[in-house]
Amino acid sequence: SMGSDHGIQVFAWLGNAAILLALVKLLEDRMNVDYDVSTVGVQTIILVEDSVRYYSAFLPLIYRALIEQTLEIIEEGLNDHQRTMRMRGRPKILLAHSYEDALSLYDTYKKNVLGIISDIAFYREGQLDPTAGLALIDYLRETDPDLPVLLQSSEPDAVHEAMDRNAAFAQKQSKTLLYELRDFISLNLGFGDFIFRLPGTFEQVAEATDLAEMQQKLATIPDASLEYHATNHHISRWLKARALFSLAEVFMGKRFNDFENINALRQYLINTIKSYRIHAARGTIATFHRRWLDQAVFQRIGSGSLGGKARGIAFINSFLKRRQIMFHYDDVVVQIPKTVVLTTEVFERFMEQNQLYDMALSDDVTDGQILRRFLSAELPEDVVSDLVVLIKAIRQPLAVRSSSLLEDSHYQPFAGVYGTYFIPNNHPSKSVRLRELLDAIRGVYASTFYEESKRYVLATHNVIDQEKMAVIVQEVAGTAYNGAYYPQISGVARSVNYYPIGRERPEQGVANLAVGLGKTVVDGGVSLRFSPAHPKKVLQLYDVDSALKSTQRRFYALDLKYDSFEATPDQSANLLELDVEVAGKERANRAVFSTFDRQNHRLRDDARAQGRRVVTFSPILKHKLLPLPKLISLLLDVGSDEMNVEVEIEFAVDLDVPDGGPAIFHFLQIRPIVEDLEVDSVGIGEVDPKTAVVTANTALGNGIHKGLCDVVYVKPDSFDRAATPRIAALVASINAKLTNEGRRYILIGPGRWGSSDPWLGIPVKWANINNAAVIVEASLGDFRVEASQGSHFFQNITSFQVAYLTVEPSVGDGTYDVEFLDQQPALYEDEFLRHVRFDCPSLVKVDCQHSEALGAVIFKPEYVPAVELFAK
Repeated sequence: SMGSDHGIQVFAWLGNAAILLALVKLLEDRMNVDYDVSTVGVQTIILVEDSVRYYSAFLPLIYRALIEQTLEIIEEGLNDHQRTMRMRGRPKILLAHSYEDALSLYDTYKKNVLGIISDIAFYREGQLDPTAGLALIDYLRETDPDLPVLLQSSEPDAVHEAMDRNAAFAQKQSKTLLYELRDFISLNLGFGDFIFRLPGTFEQVAEATDLAEMQQKLATIPDASLEYHATNHHISRWLKARALFSLAEVFMGKRFNDFENINALRQYLINTIKSYRIHAARGTIATFHRRWLDQAVFQRIGSGSLGGKARGIAFINSFLKRRQIMFHYDDVVVQIPKTVVLTTEVFERFMEQNQLYDMALSDDVTDGQILRRFLSAELPEDVVSDLVVLIKAIRQPLAVRSSSLLEDSHYQPFAGVYGTYFIPNNHPSKSVRLRELLDAIRGVYASTFYEESKRYVLATHNVIDQEKMAVIVQEVAGTAYNGAYYPQISGVARSVNYYPIGRERPEQGVANLAVGLGKTVVDGGVSLRFSPAHPKKVLQLYDVDSALKSTQRRFYALDLKYDSFEATPDQSANLLELDVEVAGKERANRAVFSTFDRQNHRLRDDARAQGRRVVTFSPILKHKLLPLPKLISLLLDVGSDEMNVEVEIEFAVDLDVPDGGPAIFHFLQIRPIVEDLEVDSVGIGEVDPKTAVVTANTALGNGIHKGLCDVVYVKPDSFDRAATPRIAALVASINAKLTNEGRRYILIGPGRWGSSDPWLGIPVKWANINNAAVIVEASLGDFRVEASQGSHFFQNITSFQVAYLTVEPSVGDGTYDVEFLDQQPALYEDEFLRHVRFDCPSLVKVDCQHSEALGAVIFKPEYVPAVELFAK
């Protein structure tokens, strides 16, 4: 049943199996047309034919021609999803057998009729009318004089009647009927290239194969051609055939008289198409192609996995559009930087093509040897061809970042383990810029197999030969100043604040801001910490002396010298570390600085005043120059809701924009905060400090740690800030020894563990301390540093469920009985470090669920039995 007046639609079998597909398609079109037209704006083609034999032969031809044309235009889709949607958006074919059927279909779908294909002789008012088709066209021309029509007849002379009515003509018995039909669909219904013509002579002046070319050609075609096509809605019809219904409707709603002149019309068309293309690309993962480099913000090369980090960026790209966050605030735009991802499939081809696995997995090679071998290997030719296109199109500095399968997972984030390179991408020679990009990609691949990476993978109980690496190539947010490139603001924010201060609450989150590249924040350098819910309450700015002492003094920037980049195991080799006074001289950076008025011993929130620049971000946090705290809170709330877990985000803010223009918030990364949410209160209760090695008011990592006999601690009396790199190497050696013995331990030292700044603490990598079960940051009287806030360090602490304690006994914040440890016999001791082992294990309790009680305690071994007995 096809829903005809008689309940049954009859078809003739003519030996062509394609009729079966045509029957299915015709039925689908009839059933779906109302919904697709009303909700999406899908177009229709009305076929008028009463001969069973003829429409049985003709329908397969129409569908074949229609699908062939549709397959050509769906290649304009950015990815498989968009291509599928365009195929589904192909015009529906509706079959009418009589004049009345045809009028009914036309009147029902008048605004969505793309064209008519009609016989000339068919039934009208119950009688066979040899001119019914002509009468139908005469009626249609009254309301739509430009509607494409193809008239068919067995009579060759009928061509004159068709021409009189501005209709195309095809003879039914023609051997070239299929080609004529294909030409009609292509040229008249808008499926082929758009041919720009001059009115009158119809001379071709240009053609556009896709929307990108349409945008380009509109800028150069003659005024007369533009007016001709715009007046007759040819562009709208062409867009509808490509399933670009919303854009077509926008243009259909405009008339030539709506514009002051032809140039105003031209700019309107160009700007609207440009905006549409950019909007359509948002939230999508496009397959890499030079055609949409100016359109798509996220593209992929290869068919494998994006890796964890890139998957997070794609997720951001998706929910920014879906949640309509990009333009939520008038004075700031939220976006991701332009991103191209080389999937894990490219990595696998690279490894296998160059036979690198045996060498890379060996335990007998150094990081330098691995890197040199990888740099001498070749990337697949098709990938290099795509990167040539990329390097020609982008002249901004590029970040080449890792995105392994294991990075940023919900259970083990692998934060900061693999490589990231920055390349200036400004050399006059394209070949040099391409070589730098290829070397950076190979360098990231090599970092997968570095010693530190292997140790980290081992600690997470994964297998290194199962790790696969995708690579992110991303524009670096920022501005060039005197040979240095950096953003005005970089930052990290977390949706949960484990160390609330004053009126801050854990669920309000916490953020850290810095001037320059984000390395300062993620590696635990000096940054400004605040709660987005209380941006005016910044502990570091409690008084002038505190602000001068505890705010950022140095920042990172990319060196823009042509020869600054070289792929080495030290990925920060071409980063400059500059004094903040350098940034303070730039006009665009004023929003992040205050000025120290020495004469009055006060801070002025005006970077133009004379005096020392102090990084306070007060114009933003106090005076609301930018709604940054509100935006951070919004993104944390949305991110947590979308991922259904607490999250950490990384971002950069570009304030160097045209006067009156919005600031650009570059949303760089989102990752889950790995934590065990199903925890109960440990219940520490009151503790006599004499029974404890350490008591702490501030702690992270709820739970009880038993069986710890080893303590490695930095000797406070002989601690020397200048020796922190040496101390880090000693700690790494002991950590490796205890790892081999299968012994977890307690690690105690001053300042920040894991800081990239050796003057703030001991600059260990996570792999150097990954066997520690408990880490204590014990500030000394003259060495007081805010607790670790480095993004990567924080992620590793939480994911490995390491207890993390901060104590500052000199100001009454916790206790640390170092004399007790000094009395224990040492397994190892030197000028700076001691390693002691108890005969009986210690007991560590951490309770971060009750902030009003003691946060953590490390009991001395002799008191453990009594503590456990009391607990029972």
